[in-house]
Amino acid sequence: MSVTVGDRAPNFELLDQDANEVSRASLEGRKSLVVFVPFPFSSICEAELCSIRDNLARLNSMDANVVVISCDTRFAHKKWAAEQGFEFPLLSDFWPHGETARAYGSFNEDKGVANRMTYVLDDTGVVWEIIDSGSLGVAREMVAYMEALAKV
Repeated sequence: MSVTVGDRAPNFELLDQDANEVSRASLEGRKSLVVFVPFPFSSICEAELCSIRDNLARLNSMDANVVVISCDTRFAHKKWAAEQGFEFPLLSDFWPHGETARAYGSFNEDKGVANRMTYVLDDTGVVWEIIDSGSLGVAREMVAYMEALAKV
């Protein structure tokens, strides 16, 4: 399945780094960035998430939630969040492996990880934009997030 602009984003119920359950439905009422990353601790993923961390106040001023999803464990996410000061949910799509990434059309079957894709949702959970870097080795830019959220 692949989500497209105008679709209601699939629901998910995943645990964050602190074992709190976060669902897509729980994000309603605010705009949201649902950010899929392939590899915690990798240089590109870390740079992307540090950019989100450093711009979190701006994103909050745009009334936006941020959740990050990878197919790694919540234990890895806990360590990564502690090391980098990430104060947004890092959600584990570990088991069933990649189920949420598959539901969104972001799972890379060859690598067993999520592709580098972000789904920009309105306050009702409808997809307004999909930001796809096109490659595991290419970062998404913060300006793309800001521009997309401004349109919602």
